[in-house]
Amino acid sequence: MSAHGIVWGPTYSEMLDPSLVPPTLLQGRPNGRDREPTGVDLFGINWRDERGRVRVVRLPTELTGVEANILVLIGKHFPSGSHKIGPAYAALMEAELEEQLRPGSVTLVAPSTGNFAIGAAYVARAKGYEAVVVMPEGLTDERYERVRRYGARVDLIPNGEGDLRELLRLTHERYGGDPSCRALAQFEAMANYRFHRFVTGGSILEAAAGFGDARVAAFVAAPGSAGTLAAGDEIKAHFDDALVVAVEPRESPFLSCSRRGKHRIEGIGDGIVSLIHNVLNTDYAVLVAEEDCLWGLRVIQEGAQVLTRALGVPEGAAESLVDLFGLSGVCNILGAIRVARSLSIPSGRNIVTIATDGFDRYPSAMAGLERESGHIDQAILRLRARLVFSGGEGTGLYDLRGAGEKERLHREKEALWSGLGYPDSYLRAMRSPSFWEEEYARVAEYDRLLREARGALPEEG
Repeated sequence: MSAHGIVWGPTYSEMLDPSLVPPTLLQGRPNGRDREPTGVDLFGINWRDERGRVRVVRLPTELTGVEANILVLIGKHFPSGSHKIGPAYAALMEAELEEQLRPGSVTLVAPSTGNFAIGAAYVARAKGYEAVVVMPEGLTDERYERVRRYGARVDLIPNGEGDLRELLRLTHERYGGDPSCRALAQFEAMANYRFHRFVTGGSILEAAAGFGDARVAAFVAAPGSAGTLAAGDEIKAHFDDALVVAVEPRESPFLSCSRRGKHRIEGIGDGIVSLIHNVLNTDYAVLVAEEDCLWGLRVIQEGAQVLTRALGVPEGAAESLVDLFGLSGVCNILGAIRVARSLSIPSGRNIVTIATDGFDRYPSAMAGLERESGHIDQAILRLRARLVFSGGEGTGLYDLRGAGEKERLHREKEALWSGLGYPDSYLRAMRSPSFWEEEYARVAEYDRLLREARGALPEEG
């Protein structure tokens, strides 16, 4: 690829509905989602399977122990193995359209504590950019290996107190003043908000239409950048009684009560209110212990041997869950179950959540659990299954709907981001619903610009 060539990908509308992609753009597309990136691989950025259906799993009631439907959108089939590639691609796509960014003109810089790092490395390679990913020390080995496999350089920083402020500060300090660098900053890029509100939100509405009352009673998701929570804004636009619930590690309940702490659920619970988090629409926060997530993932990976014997999950259903989830996905599932119990959401109602990635990123985390716990046999796993999935009745739910809680969250956001250079007027504008509606409305503008660009400029790949 020449320094001025560009590989175009899908519009927002095409990521929501891939049938809209012009067939000429798909010629020569490789089979399989998790492959070495080329330009056409970017057209796999969507929530759908090969037949065009949203990838969603309704969890067995024997596992959840609640009457409500727990629906999980599956993210492991996105290119790079996680839905986090969507915001990375959208942020770069918008920059290419607005700033005339081109491969060879800048190095992309992506701060991340989780899967966004891998997605950004993948997108950079697919489009021909050099990339640096700024990550904290102490993440799973699989994450660093995947970032390097896609050709990005890893800039490691000390993990500090387990929150994101030092990573953001050092990223701004090291790269913010360098004109040869361009940030793909998921915590502050409105492209992240737009992707999840339009693509993820629209996919959730379609998926929920096939279950129960065809509505969404609650959307439950653990924020890292809080991009995924933007799907809740779209859900509320269709069902105004729907609830949006943020899941947090019990060890770092920042949205719940402004406390930070270290934990091992990578990519969430970063101890900040991200710039793109519309706190106006976050109704509750629910806490889940990291230990429950680790053991929950371990017992799900055992399939029928544990889930069937301990909880009565049908064998076929138990086996179908193996490899579908990572740690944050299990955290979301446990959060959804606890929301159902705490709020007594009845049969026929839908609670929707997200599995960001799959098990392939967590063998080292499971090995660490084994080292810490010593010998783990089937009896221990069956006991853990009952404790994790049948425990936690109505615990750890924080109501964030009051004016005082909204003010606390706005002030936390403003204190952090004003120190990183954002003007007070911009931050205060985020207190109004109109700010978010105006940002969302730009989806149509970017779609138009991208369609025009694809028709006017050389396409490579």
